[in-house]
Amino acid sequence: STFLGSANLEAKTTWPNGRPIRIIIPAQPGGGLDLIARTMADKLSQAMGVSFIAENIGGGGGTIASLTTARAAPDGQTFMIVNISTHGTNPAIRNLPYDTMKDFTHIAMVGGSPNVLVVGPELSKANTLEALFSELKRRGKPATYGSAGPGTSSHLLVEELSVATGIPFLHVPYRGIGPAMVDVMAGRTDFAFPGLIAALQFIKGNRLKALAVTSQARVPQIPAVPTFAESGMPEFSSLQWYGISGPAGIPGDIVNTLNAQVNRILRDPQVVSKFEAETLTVMPMTPQQFTAFIDKDASKWKKVVKDRGIQVDGA
Repeated sequence: STFLGSANLEAKTTWPNGRPIRIIIPAQPGGGLDLIARTMADKLSQAMGVSFIAENIGGGGGTIASLTTARAAPDGQTFMIVNISTHGTNPAIRNLPYDTMKDFTHIAMVGGSPNVLVVGPELSKANTLEALFSELKRRGKPATYGSAGPGTSSHLLVEELSVATGIPFLHVPYRGIGPAMVDVMAGRTDFAFPGLIAALQFIKGNRLKALAVTSQARVPQIPAVPTFAESGMPEFSSLQWYGISGPAGIPGDIVNTLNAQVNRILRDPQVVSKFEAETLTVMPMTPQQFTAFIDKDASKWKKVVKDRGIQVDGA
């Protein structure tokens, strides 16, 4: 396809053109990102009569996949699953070789799932956030929390919580949220703030105690767990979000066609129910709404990083 600049908005590209279309997954195989990408790839293939092929490119906290996408031709043949890590927290804590707004065309939101504050055995007597904070303030030493690594949302959310409550916390970073949750369950750290997608099985199995979720409304899978807003912290909200973006300069008609197809898929009851089983709520948006959403989310994390003076070495 020939790139169509803004001076030629009326022209139309022939897309899709029969060639396979890549959807890059910024992670190793397995996990929530894979499920989302492969579900969308399968449904888009069926809807558009052309192969959408999901391809895992892990490494660098999503930066390798993002750079690959940013450098691709803007011809509608390469897209990626973007998320809170690649386009929310990464721009706040890393010196990236690309601009997450200017070097991408943000096309469609897929959905979001909240984070959940979970505690281990030492703090399991606390039944509310208020009780937890009271207990932590009574302690003579800072509570420890595990994260998926420096600069991840499970780290920055606790930094934001520290500002909101005035309680100091001691950060224990891990290589992924799985090992962090294992140490909370074993009592080696006090709490963690994982995405609900990762934590749900342990909460349901009574291995982690959930005290609050960061969504606007309660989550059907754990209806007894209140939101932060219900717990007296209405400003404290966050989503592990997922969407589809491509390189900058993709022609408007391709953007609009793909956005319409994604939003149609997100109305499919089978897809809704498959994602809801993973605690992911579909969130159809226009390209303009999705672009504004990413910009707002990245700005929020930049503020947290600046306010707390957080530095991630070598990032």
